[in-house]
Amino acid sequence: MRRGQWTYRTVIGVARGVFRALDLRIDVEGDEHVPRTGPVVLASNHVSFLDFMLVGLAARGSRRDVRFLARHDLFAHPVAGPFLRRMRHVPVDRAAPAAAYLRSRTLLRRGEAVGIFPEAGVSTSFTVRSLMPGPVALARELGVPIVPMAIWGPQRILTAHRPVDLRRGRPVSLLVGPPLYVDPATDLRRGTELLGATVQALLDDLQSRPVHQPRPGEPAPWHPAHLGGGAPPVDAARAEESVPRSAVPPSWRPLDVLRAG
Repeated sequence: MRRGQWTYRTVIGVARGVFRALDLRIDVEGDEHVPRTGPVVLASNHVSFLDFMLVGLAARGSRRDVRFLARHDLFAHPVAGPFLRRMRHVPVDRAAPAAAYLRSRTLLRRGEAVGIFPEAGVSTSFTVRSLMPGPVALARELGVPIVPMAIWGPQRILTAHRPVDLRRGRPVSLLVGPPLYVDPATDLRRGTELLGATVQALLDDLQSRPVHQPRPGEPAPWHPAHLGGGAPPVDAARAEESVPRSAVPPSWRPLDVLRAG
């Protein structure tokens, strides 16, 4: 086993230990859509700082080691940096994103699984915000599938602008959708809008499940505003969040917002 593989197994083992210590009730549905071999882009929403580990665990059912795109400054961290490099993750510099695209393309051409959180940051409204077009661009250029995913639950533990909450027994759900294939003639914006709508639909499904409902009268800052939670409304969150100019703004909306409209 190569050093990078050993490091990956070690980190996954530590993650599983942490999740056991927190007694997380993790449910993964649809992981059969992750191919066991060949190049694939995994594209997920981003609600917490645990999402990397959770998507990595979801892919382990197919015995895949996922190479994630992550903020470049994390690679300079004295503790995290060496692990990120050994696991062959991909640094992303917003000021010069082409390098991350080229590195991802190389990994896919080698048959790797590449994990991308195309919101380019945690969505504080807990809806799918503007998406970077990178996953669709890679799929269009290389003819590889995009496997869409949604995560819900870990935002109750560790998310942006909220204190850590280590209470045990939290439910965490991952829902994996069927692969999307991008025709070479597809417009990049339209393809990204399709991806956004797909991930939002998966997230709508998870957010509607009884196991994830707040208790009566609970303020629930971890639950989206359009479902009665205390998270910032979409417009307020959008005004505060830093999103690259190249991101595609959402033409998609949460299901309950569409019903209300």
